[in-house]
Amino acid sequence: MSKPNSTPANSGTDRRKFMAGTSLAAAGLALGASKIVGAAHPFGDETIRIGLIGTGGRGTQAVTQALRTSENVKLVAVADAFRNRIDGCMNDRSLKELSAQVDVPEERKFVGFDAYQKVIDSDVDMVLLTTPPGFRPMHFEAAVKAGKHVFMEKPVAVDAPGIRKVLAAAELSKAKGLGVGVGLQRRHDPLYIETVQRIQDGELGDIGLTRVYWNGAGVWVKGRESNETEMQYQMRNWYYFTWICGDHIVEQHIHNLDVSNWVKDMVPAKAQGMGGREVRTGKDYGQIFDHHMVEFTYPDGSTMLSCCRHIGGCWNQVEEYVHGPKGSSHVGRGQLTGTDGKTNWRYKGRRVNPYQQEHDDLFASIRSGNPINEAEYGATSTMTSILGRMATYSGKVVTWEDATNSQIDLSPAEYSWDATPPVVPDSTGNYPIPVPGKTVVV
Repeated sequence: MSKPNSTPANSGTDRRKFMAGTSLAAAGLALGASKIVGAAHPFGDETIRIGLIGTGGRGTQAVTQALRTSENVKLVAVADAFRNRIDGCMNDRSLKELSAQVDVPEERKFVGFDAYQKVIDSDVDMVLLTTPPGFRPMHFEAAVKAGKHVFMEKPVAVDAPGIRKVLAAAELSKAKGLGVGVGLQRRHDPLYIETVQRIQDGELGDIGLTRVYWNGAGVWVKGRESNETEMQYQMRNWYYFTWICGDHIVEQHIHNLDVSNWVKDMVPAKAQGMGGREVRTGKDYGQIFDHHMVEFTYPDGSTMLSCCRHIGGCWNQVEEYVHGPKGSSHVGRGQLTGTDGKTNWRYKGRRVNPYQQEHDDLFASIRSGNPINEAEYGATSTMTSILGRMATYSGKVVTWEDATNSQIDLSPAEYSWDATPPVVPDSTGNYPIPVPGKTVVV
């Protein structure tokens, strides 16, 4: 399967606060928004038929959560690059408990790089996009063109051309009245919602600093198997290749970066930082860094300090903090603290599973005929993560405008098992690693 054309960089208009004067693709030009086909309608109590694209662990969890929103939701088609992933999903205990809502015969189990389109072309009303993020722009664009409601996991792209494609499709999805959910579940957590609202209402004063962290030991590693092509290896070990994962600053840390953008109601104007590979240096870890430290500057001059790390035995934390002249907030704990160190407010409201809540909210909005659409902030928070990676990979100050207009497309020229991936190992089996001061990112 050949790679589709990227959306032109200058085919768009400025976006309110989010775009901060930067030109990103507008869908009306890119996707023909004037010709609206397959426009959405209120589902009420009708059965919503869903298709799952990407049947790994996150996909299995997401489809289980989607089915639990209502008895009138049915899984009817699935797709993955690997057949064993489909089998694992269909045999998952949680999904088996919902077997009355699963109707996926062999003829609707699709395998391969083009399997996503076969699910979209099935008689489905909605698709769940849970493959590795390098595929998200292509899959989202295809789903929107076909008039399907979408839940897509974060991040929604790994490079600026992908972000432009997503924003273009987002405009068309709005014109079609489609529901689009993005897996930034903190935005559906009542604790986060009320805490952020209080901060935005000025209880801490004008925010001068946010601090965000995703520090942990890292994730799985899959070794090389005999008789597999390089593309098969990288697809199975996708977390360690920037073209398909985006690096962990994009794949994981986006959650924390998104909270800062949410609090500030804007995206950064520029970023500078440092990163590298200190511990996870072997060939099994592909090409990504094991640590990033970034200073983002917002258009109002305030700062976000960002730290993410995949190194065991260190101080670990996954949190967000906000600081103003009247005090500070530990956002994830739902509390505001005064300058005297005393807690002024603590969230005492309803607690939910935000992963389930994001699906509950999306499906309820689709049934009401007033679907929510989260594609734009999903794209801009993803772009913030990419901006941070650009800063650490290059070692330079990178502006939002330069980053979003970058023409560097990380995707492969062709999607097939025999195709050459964008990066390949040298004679010793090691992959090219970004070098600050030398790596070009825009």
